[in-house]
Amino acid sequence: MTAIDPALTALSQGWIALSLLHGRIETRIERALQSGHELSVREFSLLDVLSRQHSGPGGHLQMKQVADAVGLSQSATTRLVTRLEDRGLLTRYLCDTDRRGIYTDVTPDGLTLLSEARPTNDRALRTALDEAAENPELAPLVRAVEELKAVPAQGLPTA
Repeated sequence: MTAIDPALTALSQGWIALSLLHGRIETRIERALQSGHELSVREFSLLDVLSRQHSGPGGHLQMKQVADAVGLSQSATTRLVTRLEDRGLLTRYLCDTDRRGIYTDVTPDGLTLLSEARPTNDRALRTALDEAAENPELAPLVRAVEELKAVPAQGLPTA
């Protein structure tokens, strides 16, 4: 019989609670964005990340930076960019200084959709957190999320 390490068990339970909270939030936001704007959470996140780019040195993101920011592989990010480009929400063009580099920008239609979808995203997030706060196992995680300061993802330009 092997001994069970209580620290690892607690860590595992914490991870399960965090996964549960994430899943509930993502499901709530996904439903709201799909029904209100025909956007997935990943599409919204991609538009949001790309909308924060700026002109000038370090202002445009490489595809790896975009992939890291939205939590997808580079190939999945490229497919997502292609889908949004096909919908007229993004555009791609070659980098002036490095012909191997491809930039992706949000189109005016993409910015409009993002602007319309942002309140939906925020309301769904607030609702999901409020519901989760009623669960004693999730309430501490909700408080932790609410206390986090806004920190830009690594490699993302700030506005």
